[in-house]
Amino acid sequence: MRNHKWVLVLALFVTSAAGARPPQQESASAPPPPWAYGFVAAAGSAAGPPAAAPTGPAPDNGELRHLSGSTSSFTVTQIRDSFGPADWYPNEHPPMPDIVAHGRKPDVTACSLCHYPNGKGRSENAGIAGLPYAYILQTMSDFKNDARKSADSRKANTNQMIRFAKTMSDEEIKAAAQYFSSMKWTPWIKVVETTTVPKTRTALGMFVRLEGDATEPLGERIIEVPENAEATEVIRDPHSGFIAYAPVGSIKKGEALVVNGGAGKTTPCTICHGADLLGLGPVPGIAGRSPSYLVRQLYDMQSGSRSGAWTSLMKPVVAKLSPDDMVAIAAYLASRDIP
Repeated sequence: MRNHKWVLVLALFVTSAAGARPPQQESASAPPPPWAYGFVAAAGSAAGPPAAAPTGPAPDNGELRHLSGSTSSFTVTQIRDSFGPADWYPNEHPPMPDIVAHGRKPDVTACSLCHYPNGKGRSENAGIAGLPYAYILQTMSDFKNDARKSADSRKANTNQMIRFAKTMSDEEIKAAAQYFSSMKWTPWIKVVETTTVPKTRTALGMFVRLEGDATEPLGERIIEVPENAEATEVIRDPHSGFIAYAPVGSIKKGEALVVNGGAGKTTPCTICHGADLLGLGPVPGIAGRSPSYLVRQLYDMQSGSRSGAWTSLMKPVVAKLSPDDMVAIAAYLASRDIP
């Protein structure tokens, strides 16, 4: 019955979205918003105020690190081991398939390195816990068949995912999809509306707050930072969440677009993603997810960098969206609670 329900919903969606298709997309003139892809400025641009230099991984001094509530201890090198990263709370998730826990040397790093054993991920990649099994399979197929790329070619981890998908076996992909889809998504992002944001540096595609109290104008961006920089950047604590700084008024504006379609500008997200925005059938839940990730996907679909079987349904939805609309939609969605 549930499968029949989402098929009917998608049929209604296609009908309504077709009427919303514009004669021309705005993507032709709007470059990728660099902040959503983990960069301070657009590729080849020298515009904007001087930014803190990007930083690489923290050095390992051999010290064993600990987390509250965990009986384990790891060095920094062990924490970020590409083929066996730290699992701080093994009792909080199902047994990991080998491809998730260890990857496959030398070509596929452990899924749990970037997405964490609990599937939460970080702002520079994706939170994949609770995504539908069929959706994860389709996503990996799109990566494998060059139907899903990044609009900003500098985004290295998207290129990594393409390589992984081309290398992984069908059995490995299915095992990972079954694992991550079996876990419920729970929000760990706090959206704060503001006009100024703490000054940040970038660390492998993630914005990290600088020490001190220096701030800068936020503008029409969303800057997503770890609540605790060391816990996320160094220790990779899967309990330590994020703060997303969004423009004042963006949540209310986003609600109008998400729930009502913005007076015909787009199709209400609730038609396919469910009234609670938690997904329906193979359609993913989008409530409480990373706003940086959401904006990347909206822009990638609008620009044509992301295509594939399901993306064609989204093309008329995103076609008229401006960069500010995407900010508002992502802020609203990220702010949604999940029961």
